[in-house]
Amino acid sequence: MGLFSRKETNEDNEAVFDFHFPTSKKAVIIFTRNPELGKCKTRLAKSVGDEAALDIYKYLLKHTADTVKPINADKFVFYSEKIKKEDLWDGSLFIKKLQNGDDLGIRMENAFIDLFESGYQKVIIIGSDLLDLTVNHINEAFEKLNNHDVVFGPAKDGGYYLLGLSKPQACIFHNKPWSEANLLEVTIKELGQKNVSLTLLQTLNDIDTFEDLIDHPQLKKFYTTYD
Repeated sequence: MGLFSRKETNEDNEAVFDFHFPTSKKAVIIFTRNPELGKCKTRLAKSVGDEAALDIYKYLLKHTADTVKPINADKFVFYSEKIKKEDLWDGSLFIKKLQNGDDLGIRMENAFIDLFESGYQKVIIIGSDLLDLTVNHINEAFEKLNNHDVVFGPAKDGGYYLLGLSKPQACIFHNKPWSEANLLEVTIKELGQKNVSLTLLQTLNDIDTFEDLIDHPQLKKFYTTYD
């Protein structure tokens, strides 16, 4: 089954329809915010300012793109606002789509449904703000989906940086405490009650606050501190 995608660019708002035929049974979804001043990494911006937060986010986006490129799977970028034809997401490697839904859960669910209905058998979603993410984490998640219905990459803040599914799991996306410290705990408990087979990857830390920058000296060039 092929996949039609309607694209709206932010250069001229033209509508573009393209046809994608899956080249793999596996797909990686990257959920990303459009990198605009004052609209991304807002918690971090409270400490380092809007410009530094934007520069850090662009750095994280590039890291995410570079990490996903070698993965043997079809690769999708789901933008939060508008699709850009020309940006760091190479159109020859990444299929570009828009997020659709009123909250994070519904947007993620719609993205998974879209790809499962297109014929993919293993689908993984990641964010774009994790500097510790490696190719091995993603490949391990795909391997674990051979024997489990669900795989999570736990984040230190109580959420998760990766979610992998071998089939739709609607309960993951509804009535959940998004952005709360007990998100993963609540989700795992509900899946357990439904006898869904799940497993976990290594726990990692995403970049949301100033404290998250401390272990990443390569980001120091983007902000100034006064000791």
